[in-house]
Amino acid sequence: MIEIGKAVIKFPPLVEGTLIKRYKRFLADVELDNGKIVTAHCANTGPMKGVLWQGGRVRLKYSPSPKRKLDWSWEQAKVPSHNELRKCWVGINTSLPNQLIRHLIEENCLEKQFGSISSIKPEVVYGLERKSRIDFLLEPEDGNQDNRKIYVEVKNTTWSERSIALFPDTVTTRGQKHLRELMGVCPDSRAVLIPCISRNDMDTFAPGDSADPLYGELFREALVKGIEVIPCSFGFFNDRITWEGIKPFKSCQKD
Repeated sequence: MIEIGKAVIKFPPLVEGTLIKRYKRFLADVELDNGKIVTAHCANTGPMKGVLWQGGRVRLKYSPSPKRKLDWSWEQAKVPSHNELRKCWVGINTSLPNQLIRHLIEENCLEKQFGSISSIKPEVVYGLERKSRIDFLLEPEDGNQDNRKIYVEVKNTTWSERSIALFPDTVTTRGQKHLRELMGVCPDSRAVLIPCISRNDMDTFAPGDSADPLYGELFREALVKGIEVIPCSFGFFNDRITWEGIKPFKSCQKD
């Protein structure tokens, strides 16, 4: 089991620089600290509300390969925190949350919530029309008190309001569909939504009602239908990502 504050993933130190601009969704120009200007791949295609700061500090991964068009990847951004005495590094690579959550499950960090797990199957087809894919389908071990299958949907969460982590940061018809599909597996199976809070300065999670009111309505409907919400928080550093524990959640952005 990974202790709070300990590394979930380690990697070679990232390279820091200053964001010049992000454009065409997938591209970002960055001036490295040595003065060199490079173009990095941006895996986050969303609006990156509250995270995209032109002139802000960023961290890049350098991984040249004949199979890649760009040698650099944008991994982290430094943003203002609700704590005025500090700033916070945020993970912006949307391919990481699933890796992080899988590590937690494999290391039994979520055993209290899930029980003992015998298998983890990624990208399993499910849903009323069999046109959706769940991030993880967990098979519980025979000795579990609850032996239902567990459908797990992971959402990268970087937007915030004060100390509240919020998802989504824009209207998401895909996210709305995922909530409807999760509701469809209840009560025969367990349905779990995991907001992956990719910053370590948040105290709680809530749906981003102001960005997508319909998502907020579906979120509250899903809670009534039995969907479980497990917000998992991580800290982002230049050579590692740390496990920061499970945060509480609210059913509405505004109480």
